[in-house]
Amino acid sequence: MRIEFLYWEECPSHDEALRRLREVLQEEGVEDPIQIVRVDTDEQAERLRFPGSPTIRFDGQDIQPEGARRMGTALTCRTYWVDGRISPLPTKAMIREALHRARTPRREIGWQP
Repeated sequence: MRIEFLYWEECPSHDEALRRLREVLQEEGVEDPIQIVRVDTDEQAERLRFPGSPTIRFDGQDIQPEGARRMGTALTCRTYWVDGRISPLPTKAMIREALHRARTPRREIGWQP
């Protein structure tokens, strides 16, 4: 699994987000390495489709894709929707849920058990 953690140094919440990500991976027994990417320029943000810091992706999928789409790309702090409120950090539950989605094989359209 490809695990990406993208951050902007000026955002104060990236350290805590990385700690939460590492805890979830350890709790779930995931040993794949985390690709940590520091985003320093608007050009990088555009090229990486970076919606702000911190951003976590599993196999290229943002953990909160609708939030990423709303934010666009920018060298800024990111916000997450958590229980109907805005938060600067994803919860461990949010990270875990996204991890489980990424680990679940996708069924092809029309497939039936």
